[in-house]
Amino acid sequence: MRAKLTFLGGAGTVTGSKYLVDFNGHRILIDCGLFQGYKQLRLRNWAALPVDPKTIDAVLLTHAHIDHSGYLPLLVRQGYRGPVICTDATCDLCGVLLPDSGHLQERDADFANRHGYSKHKPALPLYTQVDAERALTQLEAAPFDKEIALASGMRARFRYAGHILGAAMIELRCGGRKLVFSGDIGRPNDILLHSPAAIEVADYLIVESTYGDRTHPSVSAADALAETIGQTAARGGTVLIPAFAVGRTQELLVYLHQLKRARRIPDLPVYLDSPMAIDASDIFSRYHKYHRMSEADVRSAFSVAKYTATLEESKALDRNGTPKVIISASGMATGGRILHHLKVYAPDPHSTIVFVGFQAGGTRGAAMISGSTTTKIHGEYFPVRASIKHLQMLSAHADSNEILSWLRQFKAPPKRTFITHGELSASDALRHRIEEELHWDCTVPDYRDEADLA
Repeated sequence: MRAKLTFLGGAGTVTGSKYLVDFNGHRILIDCGLFQGYKQLRLRNWAALPVDPKTIDAVLLTHAHIDHSGYLPLLVRQGYRGPVICTDATCDLCGVLLPDSGHLQERDADFANRHGYSKHKPALPLYTQVDAERALTQLEAAPFDKEIALASGMRARFRYAGHILGAAMIELRCGGRKLVFSGDIGRPNDILLHSPAAIEVADYLIVESTYGDRTHPSVSAADALAETIGQTAARGGTVLIPAFAVGRTQELLVYLHQLKRARRIPDLPVYLDSPMAIDASDIFSRYHKYHRMSEADVRSAFSVAKYTATLEESKALDRNGTPKVIISASGMATGGRILHHLKVYAPDPHSTIVFVGFQAGGTRGAAMISGSTTTKIHGEYFPVRASIKHLQMLSAHADSNEILSWLRQFKAPPKRTFITHGELSASDALRHRIEEELHWDCTVPDYRDEADLA
């Protein structure tokens, strides 16, 4: 029976993850993410999906991040009526992230229309909060490590990935073939999450390569944060941290709690200015079975921050000139409340903007860590005079060495390994290492490439 794999996203870029498996007349979509970053990538979100959504039998999600789940509202609006299967924690996190994504797109379109900076008249949201809430009705929770039946005799199993709460690798069986989709691979010694599960056998492997061309700095995250916050406070500035609402924010809160308790940083107020991150933190505390901390310890650590839920509270932070730490979304500074804070603190030479995760090409975050002296926000350019820091050791993605260590747990080489979810330089560097060190057959696919799976 013929099987085919098509790369509808996550190829040549870290965003837009979508992998379509055709088998015996049925279709399974692994991940359903939004493209982010460069304009030519974001335009793919507006184009028709290369496959009719009505012909897809099921969607399986590795995790809730928008680059893996954020296209779901569009897929459903275009006619998809099947199940969206993921772990229970991913279900709950999607319930926060997807409506927030729709709300932000509506708000950004409204802001563009009121201020007249969009080239489109009128500017429209890619999808709405109502679209997102409709998509949530199709989510179905599945446990880790238990096979579930799909169309045409296919079977799937979720394995612990350690990237964010609920994140999974997916084993998909099609007839006699076993496909493994790594999703985003977490780190083996994360402060919060357990190490990624070992997988020993696969006929075909689809593996991420976000950090395929580098290793994370050896300096500790606690030391780097303490130094940055101390130096900024001494200048009388504010530390502004764009952070992913799910995963990175919770990790930051734990580090800040530990640093304050040890008196390694000044006793500055810490503000968590992201309703989505506030909700995600509450979910994190409930799912202690998936991480290293008890519910009581999580709640204690998260209390280090004052939560600013309302828009007025958020605006008040920018009118307050005293030194402080603000954590706000989005992590790549592409949208949300962080943009309004950047207008105030990017021009301030006393302040520091701290990026704590991967910055995709074409995003504000990538431009700022590359040394851009201005940043365009809502149609207006603002000078960047603040100190810019990039603490890559806080990444939730395995680096090149850690990916190789995970791959070495396989008992035999897959027939073929597809290297995805990375900038081209990172994917090709990982390909080279796998071929040279493991002697595996590797391919770096392009967008819309197809592969026949014998």
